[in-house]
Parts: sequence; C-alpha cells; structure tokens
Amino acid sequence: MTLNLKALRIVLFVFALFLSASTLFGQSYPKVIAQSGDGIYLLLRRHGLDPSEHLKPFLELNQENLGQDNSLYAGRTYLLPTASTAAEAAVESSPVEKATSSPAVLVEPLFGKSYERVEIKDKQLQGAVYYLIAGHSGPDPGAIGKYGAYQLSEDEYAYDVTIRLARRLMEHSATVYMIIQDPDDGIRDENILKMDTDEVSYFGRPIPYDQKQRLRNRVADVNQLYLKHKGAHQRMLSIHIDSRSKGQNIDVFFYHHESSAPGLALAQRIHEVFTTKYNRHQPNREYFGTVTPRSSLYVVKYSHPPTVFVELGNIKNDKDQRRFIIPNNRQALANWLCDGIIADYKASN
Repeated sequence: MTLNLKALRIVLFVFALFLSASTLFGQSYPKVIAQSGDGIYLLLRRHGLDPSEHLKPFLELNQENLGQDNSLYAGRTYLLPTASTAAEAAVESSPVEKATSSPAVLVEPLFGKSYERVEIKDKQLQGAVYYLIAGHSGPDPGAIGKYGAYQLSEDEYAYDVTIRLARRLMEHSATVYMIIQDPDDGIRDENILKMDTDEVSYFGRPIPYDQKQRLRNRVADVNQLYLKHKGAHQRMLSIHIDSRSKGQNIDVFFYHHESSAPGLALAQRIHEVFTTKYNRHQPNREYFGTVTPRSSLYVVKYSHPPTVFVELGNIKNDKDQRRFIIPNNRQALANWLCDGIIADYKASN
C-alpha cells in the first residue's frame, strides 16, 4: 500500500512537470533580428509593444542573449513577448514590485556611446507619450546655411536638438518615439555636424525623395502609434530651423493648429519657458518668439496627437547660428523644450 502511494506520487509529480514544460515550451514567440543602433525600448516600440508592459517579459525571454546593461547585439535574433506574457507578468508583480523593478538606468544605443545610458531621474512624465520629428532628413537636408568654409544643414542640427529632447523626456519617464532616426549619429558634441542621408523612418523604411510622400509617411507612422496609446496623454513636436535673409535675426517660435486647444496650450507653455529663460540669461535682450496658428502645415494638419511645430532660428544668420552650432546651446534648447512640456503635462493632468 505504501509502495503504491509512493508510485502514485511520482507519477503525479512527473505529470505536473510535463504540464509545466508543455506550457513553457508550447508557447511560440515572434522572432526579430536586432538592427544596428537598437535598444530594447526601440526594438519593442518598432514592433508595436509598449515597453512599460513588455520590458520585463522581454528580459525574461532573452536574458541569455543580452549584453552589458541589457544591451542588444546587432544581427542576433530575439523573442518578442506576446500580450499574454505581458499580462502574466503584470499579475505576478504587485504594484510596489512593478514600481521598484523598473530599471533606474536605460540603455538606448540610438543616443550614441557617450549618451546611451539614460538615468531615470523621476516620474514626472510617466504615462505621457511624445512623438518627436526632426525636420526634413534623408535625401532632403532642408535649409542650408554657411559658417565660414562649412555648410550647415537644417536636418542635422534639428535632429541633434530633437534627440537630446528625447533623452531628456525619457529621464522623466516619458514614452518617446523618435519618428526620424539616424542609426549611427547619436547625440553629437561637435560644432560642425557632418551631413549625411542615412536617416530612416521609425519603422525602418528609407525616406523617400518626394516631399509630400515624406510627410505622409511620417504622419502615418505617428497616427499608427497613436492608436496603440488611445486614452493616454499624447503630444507631438516637429522641430525645424528656418531660412531667411542673412541679416534677419529671429527667435525660437511656434506654430499650432488653430482648432487644437491642447496644441495651443503646449505651444504657449513652452513659449513661457523660453520667455523666462531669456529674461534670466539675456536680461538686456527682449525675447520676440511667437505662438501662431498655422493649420496648413501638413504634420500639424493631419497628425492625430496635438502638435507643435518649432522653428529654432534662421540658419543663415550669424547670431542665430550660435544658437545651434554650440553643443551646449543645443542642449539648452532641448532642456527648455522639455521644461515647457513638463509644465504642460502637469497643467493637463
């Protein structure tokens, strides 16, 4: 009788192991290949997965295939978590555990080696989603200015300010989408930024030559991602540098859709920050930046999230050029934009 009971227990134990193994190995996961410059957040977002929900399952699925600080290896295959695995992870973790298990440091290779480690400073923007578009790019350099013997292209300087802004927003726990991405530039600290044409769209598509198609593609990417975050606080910024006569010194100014109250509010709050910063850092100089409706701009007109179109200055003017040629000034622009975004989020929630 005792032997039969022991045998029964062994059978039940083996059966339980079989069930757990079949549950584990019976699940199939989509496979993706990491591209050069991919971090986990970027990889998840490219495939329509929210990092706040899918980061932990991704780490568990791929823990033996990750580099230092959970970095990815370009060319390697990774498993993507499914909605069910994310749900299971959420059930297994208490709210406190989920809050404390979030990494204090993220690694985002898109920012470049010097800046890829992003320290999460606070949760001021947790739950907020931002879409950032650097103007022009790919085959279109945008406006061109001259600085001594060098040519300055709008897309390179707008991109550097935009990616710096992305990093600042992530430091405050925002979900950020860089809609235009350069796989090898990262954040750059040179005065003269080399012109190239290798930027791609968020989903990895090459940027077309046709201007209207370029605009359609980036707006379509934003709107596709927007649907995945329905109900969240979502905003978009499109960052540019203007081109006017060489002698015209202009300040940073902002456009919004005339029918978008949230777009207007965001533009005004960023404008208020710039006004305050100018008063503090250049007390003898009045700030002339403006907030203006301009609904005819394609990305303002057709993007689902409330949008602010930013012009950082005149690329042909000597004084304006110092605003974006000096790396610390580019960082200041990103910081001030971030401060205005935080003020807007706090006022909206």
